[in-house]
Amino acid sequence: MSNAPNLIRILAVDDHALLRKGIAAVVNTEPDMKLVAEASCGEEAIERFRVHKPDVTPMDLQMPGLNGIETMNHILSEFPDARIIVLTTYNGDAQVLRALRAGARGYILKGHDRELIETIHAVAEGRRKIPTEVASGLAEHATEDELSSREIEVLQLIAAGNSNKQIADQLCIAEATVKSRVTNILSKLSASDRTHAVTIGLQRGIIEI
Repeated sequence: MSNAPNLIRILAVDDHALLRKGIAAVVNTEPDMKLVAEASCGEEAIERFRVHKPDVTPMDLQMPGLNGIETMNHILSEFPDARIIVLTTYNGDAQVLRALRAGARGYILKGHDRELIETIHAVAEGRRKIPTEVASGLAEHATEDELSSREIEVLQLIAAGNSNKQIADQLCIAEATVKSRVTNILSKLSASDRTHAVTIGLQRGIIEI
């Protein structure tokens, strides 16, 4: 996608200016890389991508407006060959899985500058790269049943402090249905109670608060 075959052109996407400057500082010290543009939100990232058509795009997951997953979906629908690396503070396996399913080619935890350079090189060459500790988290839960979207919704409401009756009222379903979903959640997460389920959900990136 680059006009200069030997130069990896990079678009940095993060809502924090300091982190974008950090990416720029790391990238621009590499002789075969160049930061061609920055974006502070998903909408801006889509526009910058259309203009610059970068080779590799490190992108934050949590941003105002469109989040990283939504932004990836937009870019990849228009540019199927786009090579996007998730750059985030979240290492929960559910977050990683969502990013990979959306089309991310790499996943890097913020602050791992050396890994960022290695991952950019790998992704630019058409390979995928995930840190060992992140891959281990995926493998650990690979054989477990995933929570359904409805169960995630219930777990999110539990985390917000709602009772079964309050959840039933908010979702316009029977309280017995909520109880059934809570039972499924506890079983799938191997959780001892609701609080434990919320803790696991937050650690794995299944829910957010």
